[in-house]
Amino acid sequence: MSDDYTRKCGISGKPVITLLFYLLLLSLNGCAVRQYAINRVSDALANGGDTFAADNDPDLVRDASPFSLKMMESLLAENPRHRGLLLAAARGFTQYAYAYVQQAADEMEETDVAMAYAERDRARRLYLRARDYGLRGLALEQPDFFVQLRADPQAAVNRVKPEDVALLYWTGAAWAAAIAAGKDDPYLVADLPAVEALMMRAYAIDETFDSGALHVFLISYEMSRSAVSKDASQKAEEHFRRAVELSSGLQAAPYVALAESVMVQEQRRDEFAQLLNRALEVDIDQRPDWRLANLIMQRRARWLLAQTDQYFIN
Repeated sequence: MSDDYTRKCGISGKPVITLLFYLLLLSLNGCAVRQYAINRVSDALANGGDTFAADNDPDLVRDASPFSLKMMESLLAENPRHRGLLLAAARGFTQYAYAYVQQAADEMEETDVAMAYAERDRARRLYLRARDYGLRGLALEQPDFFVQLRADPQAAVNRVKPEDVALLYWTGAAWAAAIAAGKDDPYLVADLPAVEALMMRAYAIDETFDSGALHVFLISYEMSRSAVSKDASQKAEEHFRRAVELSSGLQAAPYVALAESVMVQEQRRDEFAQLLNRALEVDIDQRPDWRLANLIMQRRARWLLAQTDQYFIN
């Protein structure tokens, strides 16, 4: 929008205008001001994850996240083809479901099984919502992407451009989490080939994505396939080492993933404890942009340590 145009419509034309000002413009009509405001607020929300990521109070973020997520959905109703906002919604709903719904369900299962199952089902639905936003983002260039993904997963993902690696990752991560939370749904489980195709395409494009996020995913994925190969744990540990390397050892997630998947399945109790304690040793202030994620994973590490006797025979 040009300065002349904004002056005609009563906008100052200043280079920096607050998000609040754009929110106020959403209530106006005429002169395309409202669409301009929608685009700017969409851009702000799509690029505004750093504030939450650096927060040191997970409960505060938990309470604030629903408003942010619903704001994204409201804007997408007006701006349905905003790629950044679709990605932000896929990422945001996935992170919220894992950190504040699924983890809560796991923690309450010992004392309230019914509520835990209800919360796990809620997590599944949130993951599917995240998946659908990711699929919409991937369909911007390929309108038939979802149909093609189910018909021929490999052919469909091969057409995804390198700049969409984040959409591939978050769509696949949300979908995989939904399947894990809904293992009793055969139609959902049947989508595993599509999930694998999304993640493997992302891996082929950039295995370093997000400082090792793909490798963290693959630690657990190698151990969760229906037909676990003989070298699955070896592959998982290779992904672990690469994830630690890419994150310079400053992320708790690789340690938690390896402990929760490989060490439990192979009944390696001592290494389980060592990995979780290593996760707890990660300095959350070394990388402020990973602070919230590390706090959430450290909370899971503490909970897993408290459950040690439940996971190991000896």
